[in-house]
Amino acid sequence: MMAAGVVLAAVGLDRVVGEPPARLHPVVWVGRLVGPLDRSWPAPRLVGTVGALCLPLLAAAVVALGVGLAGDIEPLAGGVVAALVLFSAVSLRLLCTTAGDVLEQTETDIAGAREALLALAGRDATDLSAGHVRSAAVESAAENLSDGFVAPLAGFAVGSVVASRWLTPVATLAVATAAAAWIKAVNTMDSMVGYRSKPVGWAAARLDDLVMWLPARLTALALSAAMLSPDPLLMGQRWAQTPASPNAGWPMATLAAGLGVRLEKPDHYTLNSVASLPTTTEGHRGVALVGRAGWLAALTTAVIVGV
Repeated sequence: MMAAGVVLAAVGLDRVVGEPPARLHPVVWVGRLVGPLDRSWPAPRLVGTVGALCLPLLAAAVVALGVGLAGDIEPLAGGVVAALVLFSAVSLRLLCTTAGDVLEQTETDIAGAREALLALAGRDATDLSAGHVRSAAVESAAENLSDGFVAPLAGFAVGSVVASRWLTPVATLAVATAAAAWIKAVNTMDSMVGYRSKPVGWAAARLDDLVMWLPARLTALALSAAMLSPDPLLMGQRWAQTPASPNAGWPMATLAAGLGVRLEKPDHYTLNSVASLPTTTEGHRGVALVGRAGWLAALTTAVIVGV
């Protein structure tokens, strides 16, 4: 029940507080460790592989040690530390707020909307129409729900279920929180260096593809469940492999099917090509569904680890 309480406390803090201050944010600390890798190296793939293997493990080890030591002193203290770590690893409120702000700005300030989109999507928005900016906001909300929310929760759940078979409750909580931190660190590395233009990020990108395989599909399932119908998932799977990413297409295609809109990154992919680009109203509905799916995922995780 401590693990279930940790999940609910973490998502509750995300709802109430939003994000920790940057100076206290563990993800920012991980980013500072990754930053020095992002330069030219004589053997970039080798350096990147060592970094992709070691840095997430370092983050997980520090978290496991912190939760374990606090839990040995007082189990409730271990739960508090675990909740704070998991809170820093998940982000739903900021995601939905940012996507909603971008959608609103497409009605009154397209230049501002293009600039605000950079907080969600790493693409050149200079020439994007209002419809394509709205599409990018909805796509990013769906993809980031998987990467920034469902994935850490899935890691926590898997770590908790597996470790509970052999370890004490305190040790189980430490392993579960470390698993969430490891996944968040993997995704952070990929978001910083996992680009074709950066050979040092090759291993980080491949590891992220592997780690996010299950969360992406669970996110698609959660989105379909949030719409109270299996149809979006069943329809969306026809387009899920259209994007180059083996995972990002699943939540995006499911949301495109559920909203009945076209989601498109020009010159890269089109999901649900027979529909129109989302209106502002449809975009807000998509963001609301992302929020609902996130809460559904959190409650499901709490039940799984609690039982």
